[in-house]
Amino acid sequence: MFKDFDLDKIDLKKIEELYSKCLKKYGFQPQSVGWNDEKSHFLRFEKLVQVIEDPLVAITINDLGCGYGALFSFLVARQFNVSLYRGYDISQDMLNAAQSFISDKRAFFIQSNVLLHPADYSFASGIFNVKFDIDVQVWEKYIIYILNNLNQFSLKGFAFNLLTTYVDFKRDHLYYGDPLFYFDFCKRYFSKKVSLLHDYDLFEWTILVKK
Repeated sequence: MFKDFDLDKIDLKKIEELYSKCLKKYGFQPQSVGWNDEKSHFLRFEKLVQVIEDPLVAITINDLGCGYGALFSFLVARQFNVSLYRGYDISQDMLNAAQSFISDKRAFFIQSNVLLHPADYSFASGIFNVKFDIDVQVWEKYIIYILNNLNQFSLKGFAFNLLTTYVDFKRDHLYYGDPLFYFDFCKRYFSKKVSLLHDYDLFEWTILVKK
């Protein structure tokens, strides 16, 4: 069920242009990648990195939709033992900014909408939220395709987040994911060790998949 989706059906150009514009407007700030402020940005990271079982052991990282590389900076600041970090993004402007923002030799940046190299842990934060006018069913097939990509290239585990369906109102250009559906899907197809985090003060949830 993972291989019958044609990635060319998804036109990410509008999304790429959105984040390039935000980068020019906000610079190296959470707003440039669609988040309201640094506090909520770091809270998301705190939830995502719970998938890492031992921060003292050397690990390799994939970051799909890396933006300007904020996750790498967060991991280093929290003293995770990152031996190699690969950030992927569809926006070349973002990648140029990341290379300017981060001068660490452990960090590499690649223009791609999928992971290309294996790593211990992979992350996808916020990349499924903005769909613009793409049909919901097509977008959900795209998400499933990317989740399989995350699973395929993650040796120890991966984590991702989505806006929740448990909201009072919805915006047409955003996608809201049913947490129960994605928990069940990950549990059935990826691992027996799956956690759903939906107990923090943001209109979203995080799933951790451990191998």
